[in-house]
Formats: sequence, C-alpha cells, structure tokens
Amino acid sequence: MKKKKLRFRKIRSVWNNVRYLDYYILVPYLALCLVGIVMVYSASASIEMQNGGTPLGYLIKQTIYVVMGVAVMAFMANYPLRHYRTPRFLRDSTLVVGALLVIVLVFSRAVNGAKGWISLGFFNIQPVEICKLYFILYLADRMAKIRQRGQHFTTDAKGPWLIIVVFLGLIMIQPDIGGMAINGAIIAIMLLAADYKWGVGLGIILVLPALGYLGLERLVESGLLQGGGYQVARFVAFLNPFGNASGSGSQLVNSYYAISNGGVFGVGLGNSIQKMGYLPEPNTDFIMSITSEELGLVGVTAILVTLLFLICRIIQVGVRADSLYQTLICYGSATFFTIETLFNIGGVLGLLPITGVTFPFISYGGSSMLILSATVGIIMNISMQQNRDRLVMGKPFIPETGGVKNV
Repeated sequence: MKKKKLRFRKIRSVWNNVRYLDYYILVPYLALCLVGIVMVYSASASIEMQNGGTPLGYLIKQTIYVVMGVAVMAFMANYPLRHYRTPRFLRDSTLVVGALLVIVLVFSRAVNGAKGWISLGFFNIQPVEICKLYFILYLADRMAKIRQRGQHFTTDAKGPWLIIVVFLGLIMIQPDIGGMAINGAIIAIMLLAADYKWGVGLGIILVLPALGYLGLERLVESGLLQGGGYQVARFVAFLNPFGNASGSGSQLVNSYYAISNGGVFGVGLGNSIQKMGYLPEPNTDFIMSITSEELGLVGVTAILVTLLFLICRIIQVGVRADSLYQTLICYGSATFFTIETLFNIGGVLGLLPITGVTFPFISYGGSSMLILSATVGIIMNISMQQNRDRLVMGKPFIPETGGVKNV
C-alpha cells in the first residue's frame, strides 16, 4: 500500500511539473527533432534502395532514436539535480566514461581510420558524445565547489585536470579531432564562465585556432602530411578541395554543388541530386548540404534560427540561475550546441576542416540524439525550477544579494 502511494505521489509530482515547462526550450527542440526525421529520410532513402534495402530503414531508426530521446529528455527534466553532485555519481560516471573511452580503442573496429564506436548490434555507442555531457556535469560541480573554497580551478584542481588530460588524450588517439575540439571548447568556456580572467581565456580561444590553421597550411605546402591517411587527407582537403576533386576533396566539392544547386528556395524536398551516391554521408556529416539543396537558403536559415533561439534561451536560463553550478551547466550546454553547429556548417561550407561532427538534432545518430536530448532535459529541469520558484514561492530570477550566485 505504501509503495502504491509513493508511486502515485511521484506520478502526481511529474504531472504537476507540466505547468512549469519552458516552451521556449521544448518547442524548438521538438521542431528540430521532427525536421531531422524528415531530412534523414530524404537524405538516405535513395542510398538504401540502391543498396537493396528498404527506403524506410533510416526513417524508422531515427524515429526510434527521437522517441527515445524525448523520453530521456522528460526523465532528465524531472530527475533531481542534486543527485548529479553526489560523490558516488561523480565517481561512477568518471569510471564509466573512462572505461568506454578505453574499450573503444581496444575492441572497436576502425571506420574511416578512426575508432569511435562501440557496436552493440542494434545500436552503436559513441563514447565521445557521452564525454561532452560528462564534462559539463562533472566540471560544473568541481568548479563551483572549488570557487566556494576561494581557490582557483587552474591551480588547485589537480584531480579534475588529470581527468581532462587523460580523457582528451584518449579521444585524440582514436583519433577524433572534432570531438576533442568540442570537448576542449566546453571546458574553456566553462572556465571563463567560472569568473576567470576573460582576456587570457578569449586570447587563447582566438589565437590558438589561428595558429593551428596557419601551421596546418604550412605543413600542407611542405608536403610533410602526404600519405598521412584518411583522417589527415580529410582534415586538410578544405584548403584546396578542387586540387583533388576526385579524391580527398570530393566530399567538399560535391557539398558545394549541392549548396549551389539549391539556391535560395531549393529544388524541393526529396529532389536532391547529390544524395544519389555523389556525396558521402548524406544523412550524417553532410545532411545540411542536402538540406540546402532541397530546402534552399530559406530552409537552412529557418533551421539555424530555430537552433539559435534554443541556444539563446539556454544562455538566458544560465544568466537567471541562482547558483554557479546551474549557470555553468547552461553555459557548457550552449557551448556544446554552438560549437557542434559551427563545426558542421563550417565543414560543409569549406570554412573549417571536415572533422565528422554532425549537426545537432538533424543528423542521423542514436548516441548524439540521446546525449543532446539529455542535455536539453537538464536545462529544462533548471528552467522549470526557476519557474516554480517564481510562480509558487515568489522568488525573483536573479538573487537579491547584488547578483552574486550561490554554489
């Protein structure tokens, strides 16, 4: 009888939380997921038929991933945030993520020169995706607690720095340049948000990529990277894709053709030419090229504006948070979505190297969808807590102590 009452109370509690939902987060999230289902189907149907499969194959899988993602989002939105800060959770999550990063190197099969996926038959786990959310939750707690003690993360956090170096090193060994860059950006922005020196941090963020670009260009000109394998060839092709249009530059060249063919209004949903075997990975890395061809500049702009709205809302939730922990989670999540978007769009436009980074919510993928949805769920949790405090308890969004946040 007591168990039934407890279960009923939990169900009622979840139901009561519905009125505190942040629709400025929920609606863009669901809209992007639905567009993703449509575009994955459009980008993959012809290839599936050419390979003798059913055109509905990827559609069914992506729909399942989205349904699972929405369920994960709903769970995370109602799961108490305090549980993510317990020593047991922090310890166990560190061990699990570390084990997955080692397992993927030892036991997984290399695909296109990289070991990034653990195959479970019906589902592939990508540890680098899990690592993004892990860093957000783990570092938010560590930085907030170190700040509470009046210490500095850069000098007084030996344990967290060891974890950062080891995990980023394991990601680099795969190698997954895009994954390492996104995780590195999340860490850097969270450091800045934790009240560290903005001038130094911004200098690092702006100068290092520029130096990396110039250094890479010099290496390519010197010929030292010749024969460096698939990853190196794909990484440097953006410097001169037409120089090897039938080889390492073919992806980018065909991406240009798709974007050019789409123009302003596109050729119509399902009418892409480049997805007919010309452009590799049309439903993952280059799904925005296909989207641009079919929906045109107008369609791509609508998607980007929707995602930008979601990111801005996440930042706003972080600004309104009354604890540094919640603020860091929001800023880390916004960085996650922003950098992933920039890397994907930059790759298909030839502005950045092609690193295999997918487009949030639109590209095909189970691990990515679940982690993105879990991240949205945590942000929704923070926003719902703010709405509850404001509507029920009459608390202001910003603490009254001069804007100083709790830990």
